[in-house]
Amino acid sequence: MISPILIVALWQLASGTGILPQRLLASPFTTLTTAINITRDGTLPHAIAISLQRAAIGFVIGAVLGIGLALLAGLSVVAEQIIDPPLQMLRTLPFYGLIPLLILWFGIGELPKIVLVAFGVAIPLYLNTFAGIRGVDGKLAELARVQRLSKVGLVRHIVLPGALPQALVGLRQSLGIAWLALIVAEQVNADAGLGYLIDNARDFLRTDVILVGLLVYSLLGLLTDAVVRLIERKALAWRRDFLAS
Repeated sequence: MISPILIVALWQLASGTGILPQRLLASPFTTLTTAINITRDGTLPHAIAISLQRAAIGFVIGAVLGIGLALLAGLSVVAEQIIDPPLQMLRTLPFYGLIPLLILWFGIGELPKIVLVAFGVAIPLYLNTFAGIRGVDGKLAELARVQRLSKVGLVRHIVLPGALPQALVGLRQSLGIAWLALIVAEQVNADAGLGYLIDNARDFLRTDVILVGLLVYSLLGLLTDAVVRLIERKALAWRRDFLAS
């Protein structure tokens, strides 16, 4: 904690002495005061609630698509040849490049924002889950045949447990990208949410509000990552026991 505290102290010192003008970057004290004020008047909680709703809906849609396509491509060579090439192309597209098309296709309401988040979630989940499925030890598949497991049993008892570690890596990546996509989405024709709060503050040169919004985005990202790490520790407890034995 020493270096972050030192940075904040130097930041406050630079703001207090005038080296860093308030119009360029608000001081930590001003930012904290603003955060308290907009929390008390309900502005910040409302913005957080709207952003969380968009992120949750987009994440669920993207996760279902990403994992579903990964299962199809990972378990079938034919499906891989159909699904993998276009998704490999789509993963290189920047978010900003998609916005004009999404607005033309879906208008300027909530749908393009959710689609953008879903897109950001689906790609890393697909890539990591697909890699995890293809990385399952072939000897386990032979064991499944010896045990006469059905296709469903093979997926349930062999493929999914084997792919889970890589899929959880994809989950952590997708959550980080989801927040990045949401920041982009909420600054385009939005009337609520953290992105709108930041964009509106920019027009009035309110760097303190901008910093509060960015800090909340950061904290939400850290929180969701911590949740996935907790899930990882619980779900992969067998791996730690196996490595320790």
